[in-house]
Amino acid sequence: MTHTALITGASRGLGAALAEALAPTHNIIAVARTVGALEELDDRIKAKGGAATLAPMDVTEAGAMATLCRGIHDRWGSLDLWLHTAIHAAPLTPTPHVDEKDLAKSLECNVTATARLITYVAPLLGQSGRAVFFEDPVAGQSFFGSYGATKDAQIALARSWQTESSRIGPKVDVLTPKPMPTATRARFYPGEDREALNDIHAEAARLLKEIGL
Repeated sequence: MTHTALITGASRGLGAALAEALAPTHNIIAVARTVGALEELDDRIKAKGGAATLAPMDVTEAGAMATLCRGIHDRWGSLDLWLHTAIHAAPLTPTPHVDEKDLAKSLECNVTATARLITYVAPLLGQSGRAVFFEDPVAGQSFFGSYGATKDAQIALARSWQTESSRIGPKVDVLTPKPMPTATRARFYPGEDREALNDIHAEAARLLKEIGL
């Protein structure tokens, strides 16, 4: 029996690497806004003999996410795994100069959409499924006001759910990825030596091993 894995933020970076790593054992439901990148991911998954369902959607669109989750229920009945990597990374700025529009967009994607998705996905995971979130140690550092505050809030939601479901399920994990040469990190550290960072596919494999997948 093929397992199902929903990956929100799957078009590139860690989300794409996780999708490729899980493709041999899971049917991947890949959610992201960028159609071209999703199609490229689909090609790589098919090359490995896997299967993917592409969902070119914005996680902040409540109607789209409701339709997606209804579709998952109608097609598969349940969901084995949800990995949430979708994030809005606002530009770095001193805290007194935080732009209200950037903050609002960060809140909508990183906090509100995450909370909404938990309500939609939890019934699909049931007692035996698993949800995985990814924290970022840079949150709270200088100039990371919008991103850091909303990323920390996202993880606070995940940890609350983790505590609440510890006995009844689903299993909720919060993992800490090592620094990788992603597009998001390049925006934060444009002059960084990317060769010194951790290989993204090796890191995806390490994270999945950490939770026994």
